[in-house]
Amino acid sequence: MAVNKPIGLFFGSFNPIHNGHLMIANWMVEYANLDQLWFIVSPLSPFKSSTSLLADKQRLEMVNQAIGEDARFRASDVEFNLPLPSYTIDTLNHLKLQYPDYQFVLIMGSDQLPDFHRWKNPDQILEHYRLLVYPRSYRGAGEVDDGQRDPLLDHPSVTLAKAPMIEISSTFIRNAIREGRDVRHFVPPTVWNYLSHLPKSDLWG
Repeated sequence: MAVNKPIGLFFGSFNPIHNGHLMIANWMVEYANLDQLWFIVSPLSPFKSSTSLLADKQRLEMVNQAIGEDARFRASDVEFNLPLPSYTIDTLNHLKLQYPDYQFVLIMGSDQLPDFHRWKNPDQILEHYRLLVYPRSYRGAGEVDDGQRDPLLDHPSVTLAKAPMIEISSTFIRNAIREGRDVRHFVPPTVWNYLSHLPKSDLWG
C-alpha cells in the first residue's frame, strides 16, 4: 500500500453487515479517493446488555465473509483489544501509532452529526482527522432536526459525500429474520449462508 494514501475507517456493529454497507464502502473507495477502507467492528460494551447483538467474533467473521478477497477492504478487530468502552478518538490514535504513514479518514453517517459534540474529544478528531459523511435518508443529507444544514458540515475537516442514500438497515434485517422472512438478497450470499448455519439460539430470536 502506498505511503500517505488515505485509509477510510468505517465503524459499526455490522449486526449483520449488509449490501448497503458494502455499497457505501464501494462508493467511498472509488469516488472519495481512498486507497482502502477498513471495517472497524465495534465490540459489545461491558456496560450495556444486548440480546440483539451477535458475538464479536461472529460479526467479524461475517465482515470477512462479505468482503472476501477484495483487496480494497479489510475487516479489523482492533477495538476488541482496546479498553472498553470503545471511543473513536482512542481507536484513531491507536491506529495512527501503529501505522504512522497512513492518513486515516473517519467515515460516518449524517445521522451522527447532531451528537458528534458529545463524542469523546470531538475537537481533537476534527483537528487531526478528516471526516467523510454519507447521507442517511431519515436524517437527510446532513440536516438537523429543523431541516437546516448541520453546521458541522462547514468545518474544513468535514466533507459531505455525494454517495447514494441506502434504505437498508441491520435493524430491518434482524427484524425480518425474527419474523421468519427470507431476506437473503439484502446481504451478501456468503453472509446469508453464514447466518443460515448459526444455531437459532445465536440469532435474533
